[in-house]
Amino acid sequence: MSLERKVALVTGASQGIGAGIVKAFVQRGFDVVASSRKVTRSAEVAASDHVALVDGDIGQPATAARVVEVALSRFHSIDVLVNNAGIFFTRHFTDYTADDFRSLVSTNLEGFLYLTQLAVKQMLAQGAGGSIVTITAALARNPIRGVPAAVPMITKGGLETVTQHLAMEYARDGIRVNAVAPGAVQTPLHRGTPKE
Repeated sequence: MSLERKVALVTGASQGIGAGIVKAFVQRGFDVVASSRKVTRSAEVAASDHVALVDGDIGQPATAARVVEVALSRFHSIDVLVNNAGIFFTRHFTDYTADDFRSLVSTNLEGFLYLTQLAVKQMLAQGAGGSIVTITAALARNPIRGVPAAVPMITKGGLETVTQHLAMEYARDGIRVNAVAPGAVQTPLHRGTPKE
């Protein structure tokens, strides 16, 4: 059994679910590269010997490249990727704008695509398998009357689909690919969501 610590990448890590994931990995003996737009200003996650912080928009290829660069230069491998970064807002279907859609696609889909591609390439090069977990949304499969979220759920539903395809594509390489679809969680993202 190797004594080397495993390395996890976590996006959307500055608060809420992402910050909780970072803390859980560290408690379990992992080194973590935590990223978000302003993770270095987070009140919930701090840099340490076992946590590296990377600021940036995960919807940009350069940010994904920087996350991987930091993981490899500081911790020397990538064993786990948690695609937690995501945005969500509701409007009636006919009120979503082109800018709204671009914003959702950039964070929720491009953020997944760029970093997952790089992580899979590294996992394949390491030859030791790995794990990719993507946080989607229960709302993608279970719409709720009164919650007009059709357009954000285009992205979350797409993440569920790509997860199934990647699980099949990389199963023989020992790379597990899964999605977790939480309901509403009381985090800063859902600050204004009624509890009922």
